[in-house]
Amino acid sequence: MSELVARTGRHQQRYEDGYRLIAGCIPFKYRDSGENGDDTPERILEVLMINSASGPGLLFPKGGWEKDETVEEAAVREAVEEAGVRGDLLQSIGEYKFKSKTLQDEFSPEGLCKATMFPLLVTEELESWPEQSVRQRSWLTIPEAIQRCRHGWMREALEKGFSKWYADGMISTRKEDD
Repeated sequence: MSELVARTGRHQQRYEDGYRLIAGCIPFKYRDSGENGDDTPERILEVLMINSASGPGLLFPKGGWEKDETVEEAAVREAVEEAGVRGDLLQSIGEYKFKSKTLQDEFSPEGLCKATMFPLLVTEELESWPEQSVRQRSWLTIPEAIQRCRHGWMREALEKGFSKWYADGMISTRKEDD
């Protein structure tokens, strides 16, 4: 297998109306808790978060959406690069605007960003991935993830986007199901 390498630089970044466009995902899986009293295991939903390279708190994999890829391809790429996971990307759970303190540039001098977020049902956890030397993975329940989430916009994506989508019976399914 060829070694995976993370993309770097901003020369391929997409911008729209002063916003840097970001793609990301909320990786999730089910864990059996053991037994719930009637000999059937209870399935517990967990989401995957990664540490931030620049401070405390946890993040979901996300990064710049580049000109040579779709937003879905960018979200999948970021999941592999930052968190070392692959899976089934489901329909978008929304767009979230935020202001970055560190990602200001000539196309977005105020650091404005707009992130499109997706649920990603994890089917594979890679043993090695491009950012494994600076990222650690943490599987958390939704309440744990809400508590440890570093950014308000990511917490909103988890609470209002992902949790609502999940509570509604995961009505949004894979793109090809449309």
